[in-house]
Amino acid sequence: NSYLANYTCQTEIKTNLSLKEIYKISDAKYKVYFDDQFVFFSPETFVEIKENKIFTYPMKGTIDASVENAVNVLKEDKKELAEHYTVVDLLRNDLSMVADNVQLEEFQRIDFIKTRQRDLYAMSSKITGELKPEFQGNIGDILQKLLPAGSILGAPKMKTLEIVLEAENYQRGFYTGVCGWFDGRNLDSCVMIRFIEKENEKFYFKSGGGITHMSQLEDEYQEMKNKIYVPIY
Repeated sequence: NSYLANYTCQTEIKTNLSLKEIYKISDAKYKVYFDDQFVFFSPETFVEIKENKIFTYPMKGTIDASVENAVNVLKEDKKELAEHYTVVDLLRNDLSMVADNVQLEEFQRIDFIKTRQRDLYAMSSKITGELKPEFQGNIGDILQKLLPAGSILGAPKMKTLEIVLEAENYQRGFYTGVCGWFDGRNLDSCVMIRFIEKENEKFYFKSGGGITHMSQLEDEYQEMKNKIYVPIY
């Protein structure tokens, strides 16, 4: 019933830093601190809108950079490739609901993510389109069509949502939501991943990964662990 499900969990972590201190010393493309409740430092763009052009950059597939020939290993991993293909296809279809002339401009770009604990490689692609006239300036209508973000849910969306809600034994809350900046015309938004939440004076790091029929339990568990990091150099 689902050929890709993004399964997540929360892991209790210990730190002598406050959420605000973590926010100040971390480095990421997007980072947000909210009222001593959560902090996140996300490398993943949800959508950008510039002059009525829309861009999305699905990110799926990660590997520990210390693995020998890590980039080639990642690009040749059948499971990771299938996962990436699926998300790219899903988001291309999503964008076609709000845009014309949808194109895959860049495929399987490898990004380097440096952290104190370990370095990672992540695989992403770039999809673009031209906003349909009825969606130009109408950010609410655009988000209604595109949410939830395909990269943190799976495909097909609605059936996978049912599976995820049943399988995950906690509330995601704001984790895997989206946030951004909108000036009435242009938008820059991100997926709220790499996420630490404070609850009852304890800290929980929320992480996850895509599950397909090719998934191996040990590999998926290791991917979840790899994503528990703070980008401090």
